[in-house]
Amino acid sequence: MTNVAVIGTQWGDEGKGKVVDLLTQGANLVVRFQGGNNAGHTLVVGDDTYALHLVPSGILHPDKTAVIGSGVVIDPVVLIEEIENLRKRGVAITPDNLKISEKAHLILPYHKALDAARESASFGQKIGTTGRGIGPAYEDKASRLGLRAGDLLDLDGFKEKLVRAIVEKNHLLTTLYGQAKIEPDSIVQSAKIWAAALSPFIANTFLIIQKASKTGRHILFEGAQGVQLDIDHGTYPFVTSSNPTTGGVAVGSGIAPRDISSVLGLVKAYTSRVGEGPFPTELVNDIGEKIRNVGREFGTTTGRPRRCGWLDAVVVKAAVELCGIDWLAITKLDVLKGLDELKIATHYVLEGEKIDYVPASISDLAKAEPVYETFKGFDQDITGARSLADLPKEARAYLDRLTELVGAKIALVSVGPERNQTIFAHRFFQ
Repeated sequence: MTNVAVIGTQWGDEGKGKVVDLLTQGANLVVRFQGGNNAGHTLVVGDDTYALHLVPSGILHPDKTAVIGSGVVIDPVVLIEEIENLRKRGVAITPDNLKISEKAHLILPYHKALDAARESASFGQKIGTTGRGIGPAYEDKASRLGLRAGDLLDLDGFKEKLVRAIVEKNHLLTTLYGQAKIEPDSIVQSAKIWAAALSPFIANTFLIIQKASKTGRHILFEGAQGVQLDIDHGTYPFVTSSNPTTGGVAVGSGIAPRDISSVLGLVKAYTSRVGEGPFPTELVNDIGEKIRNVGREFGTTTGRPRRCGWLDAVVVKAAVELCGIDWLAITKLDVLKGLDELKIATHYVLEGEKIDYVPASISDLAKAEPVYETFKGFDQDITGARSLADLPKEARAYLDRLTELVGAKIALVSVGPERNQTIFAHRFFQ
């Protein structure tokens, strides 16, 4: 049995989709354990590009089982559309290879209405939310007002819970935000359609995961977003509403922490983030624009341009320590080709004091000045590299210093979007 967790070490968008897709070849189950359709994974397979939002990336492998765990919040409209679109493209999706946790909470129309109303309210602090109802759905989960996927199996019970939950939402929408109220009957009618489409996939995924683990099958846990977006440990309040850390794996799937064999941390060869919030190494200049364009740094889910900057070892080291990361997957190294020099932030200076951690205070992080080590850039095309030795010495020096700074070893390096444009230094599933 080998169970591997794939964790984003930065602000998300590190290329987890490609890596999960690659590692799925040796796994039996691929489990998405948190987040919602505010996350997106882009996979390139030959001439085809797939954008996934809720369905685990392992779905492209027909002999694997993809699991949407209990820690995920599901927009049923989006999930049904995603399944239909994948089927139209020839991807087989059946109740045998896709399982939805009966405990996963649903994103309902009033969650999206509240999300949008809050973000647009003049008295609210803009977080940069995608407006997809993720946060309000997690709020209902915590306040015990949420409806879960399993509730679609009992529509009478669904309606009873819905009527109770929607009272508060309509009061907020109409009184505080001046929006129209949402009628429960319209949601009940929609729920009949959702139930017909999704009921065959809804299962007790805890039992499925436990059985797989006990019988020696290999499980890959697929995270969304990154550590700096973790609601407890990220740059709060500019964070997501769940835990994309290793702790979230156990909570959001149903696996014991001791049964996680390895933790693979995804590190983009530079740094990016989308939405609002402090970003110490951000490059608001021609270099940042070049990285954005060459790296195609536009959101899979929203299309929003991502903010780009130099690699931040303070951020990555924090993720390594918090998540118990023992291996690194470096992605998009090829994007840095042609830059005269490369930089890694080794620490910050805050009000004259050197610090090697990410401050909890947003105002402190905004004032923190990164201190860089500078490396010579490389001009060679590295998309054909298949071993670390194939990389130019400048690229190897850059990677070697990163591993020294953060304390984890390199398992793989992505040198292009295609599956075969990958250097493997370590194999997880033998």
